[in-house]
Amino acid sequence: MKENKNTFSIPPEVARSVRFHITTSQPCPYLPDRKERKVFANLSTHNAVELNDVLTRVGFRRSQTIAYSPACISCQECKSVRIDVKNFKWTQRWRRVLKKNSDLTRTPCPKTASNEQFRLLKKYLDSRHDNGGMNDMTMRDYINMVDASPVRSVVFEYRQPKQFSSDEGILTSTALTDVLKDGLSMVYSFFSPNETTRGLGTYMVLDHIRLAEELGLPYVYLGYWVKGSDKMGYKANFRPLEVCEGDDWRPLLDEDNS
Repeated sequence: MKENKNTFSIPPEVARSVRFHITTSQPCPYLPDRKERKVFANLSTHNAVELNDVLTRVGFRRSQTIAYSPACISCQECKSVRIDVKNFKWTQRWRRVLKKNSDLTRTPCPKTASNEQFRLLKKYLDSRHDNGGMNDMTMRDYINMVDASPVRSVVFEYRQPKQFSSDEGILTSTALTDVLKDGLSMVYSFFSPNETTRGLGTYMVLDHIRLAEELGLPYVYLGYWVKGSDKMGYKANFRPLEVCEGDDWRPLLDEDNS
């Protein structure tokens, strides 16, 4: 495996206000027998919104008050990806997913964690990621994850129809999303593990594409795609998908995923 030589450039006026740090090597959560290392910067600055926009455009990902990017010594499998909204192909497969979930209502909420969201998150983690690093998350951890965002963020709740006039409808899924100058960045999403036929994870991505279309935003950022990873490989299904390499974005090709 060759050494990771990915580089990125940041406008000087932004770079002057940020320091980058490197983590120690840890076991990779996506590929067995690999080690991961990250470069990160603190977003708790006066220009957090601009900095997050710039770093996202060069392949970084946000988590709470940190923007990070892979800096592994001998592996380059983590690729930051984004959906080209204007040219996205609305296949019959995607339209079927939209139809299955046409009863759901998307509601933008303030970036404030709720007990209802946290209960849904715990069900999701227990069902889908029972051995993951987030499985022992507490309500305080979830509050930090949502409320600590120093940038333009929205929590989208997806609910089934109300049964009574006094209720809000059943919460089926939630997405924490950053609103960037050039797109929507899906920071983290989760859904009811009991709704096995809806394809809720796929639906939230498709709904973000529709929302980006409505807002005139060219991209939906999905974070990292890892070839050969069950957790991350699904992102290659959303075409056309662009991959960040250094300072440039290029289309994901069929041979990239073979």
